[in-house]
Amino acid sequence: MSLDHTLSFQLYTSREGGPIAAQLAKLAALGVTNVEPYGELYADPAGLRAAMDAAGVTALSGHFDLEMLEADSGRAIAIARELGMEIIIAPWLEPEDRPVDLAGWKSLGARLAAVGAELAAAGLAFGWHNHDFEFVALPDGSFPIEHLMDAGDIRLELDVAWVRRAGQDPLAWIERYADRIIAFHVKDVAPEGEKADEDGWAYVGQGIVDWPAAWARLAATGARVAMLEHDEPKDWLDFATQSSEAVKRLAAA
Repeated sequence: MSLDHTLSFQLYTSREGGPIAAQLAKLAALGVTNVEPYGELYADPAGLRAAMDAAGVTALSGHFDLEMLEADSGRAIAIARELGMEIIIAPWLEPEDRPVDLAGWKSLGARLAAVGAELAAAGLAFGWHNHDFEFVALPDGSFPIEHLMDAGDIRLELDVAWVRRAGQDPLAWIERYADRIIAFHVKDVAPEGEKADEDGWAYVGQGIVDWPAAWARLAATGARVAMLEHDEPKDWLDFATQSSEAVKRLAAA
């Protein structure tokens, strides 16, 4: 696998973890070399960059709300440059903002393509981060993710566990978009009925995602970053500690 960073960490996981400088130092001690910031951390890009430099970690990619990318792309580009990013990811749509039909998803794809073209002109790659709703079939049998990926040169930050929660086979979608995957999130899904207090997510290697198979398939893609994440951890550092060891075993296998 030609990853730039085998062990990265999505900072949304530790959003309730206290001062960012202390978080980054703890992550670096676990072997994390790269992090993925998100919205509220961009309030002070220079301060975040100083904390990253002190911990010895980079931020190859970052999550930016689509609203900012469309309304104030200049600010997003300036933040990305301050933090040394090369990839900008649009990560989410609120339920009320999601298309409800085929035409709506095609329209969203066109919007993403326009954002991607603007970022490409600034020397930045652009990708979409999926959840489950992009992998729920539309009435015509197509999937929303297809209409996003077909719209233009949009990369994919594949969240394997969300694909699994949508009832889809992650391996099939990895094969489908192998040439579009620029990064992937490493997370796990708890067996049905378990970990309700963590929204049904599990530590990596302790859930139902076939990570050895997924990792092997992802090794054949152009992914640059493997991003450790948990949406609702009770103890973010315990998650990071145990799951980073699981990722190291996957990478060594």
